[in-house]
Amino acid sequence: MTDSGGTRRGSYAKGVAKREEILTRALDVIAREGYRGASIKELADAVGLSQAGLLHYFDSKEELFTEILRKRDELDSIDQGLAGNPEHGLIAPEAELADIRAGYLSVIRHNAEVPGLVHLFARLSVDAADPSHPAHEFFLTRGESLRGFFAAAIATQQESGAITDQIDADTLARIFQAVADGLQVQWMLEPEVDMAATVDALFDVLTPEKS
Repeated sequence: MTDSGGTRRGSYAKGVAKREEILTRALDVIAREGYRGASIKELADAVGLSQAGLLHYFDSKEELFTEILRKRDELDSIDQGLAGNPEHGLIAPEAELADIRAGYLSVIRHNAEVPGLVHLFARLSVDAADPSHPAHEFFLTRGESLRGFFAAAIATQQESGAITDQIDADTLARIFQAVADGLQVQWMLEPEVDMAATVDALFDVLTPEKS
């Protein structure tokens, strides 16, 4: 007798593995070719599938692009030594201000090396303002999670006097998010803009001078 349950589990596992392969390859293609150059055909060719075969694993092109960004966040979190993920909550060991600052700037510098992914993020974030868009919930929960994580880190530093407490931690977290996202748009228009240096200057302003 055929083990239909085992067959289903095997097929499911293969499907999950194929999705992961698609997302990993897609990250490379978009980082290399850019958002505009990464057509569904090119992404399908990269994993040896037809366009219809590629979209068999995703409900739509928009869902595929959303999952690509989710995969990027997952890999960035691992690179920064963080547990969890930006969408459902990040967990980090206790860190000094210098470590928090270095990690934040490291992500921004990395973004400058993958302009295609920055373009994808910016385009999709605008489209996702529509509540019916497949990426709408992703951007909402991602923003809330990242701000919550960063606000907690800021609050700890405010208690020790490392960061000014003239602005509450939640507001500062939102300011940092707004500055980072806004700088990406400026950088796409003016590639000479140094995003990391600008955010680093914001840290300087918020750090009390030591007498």
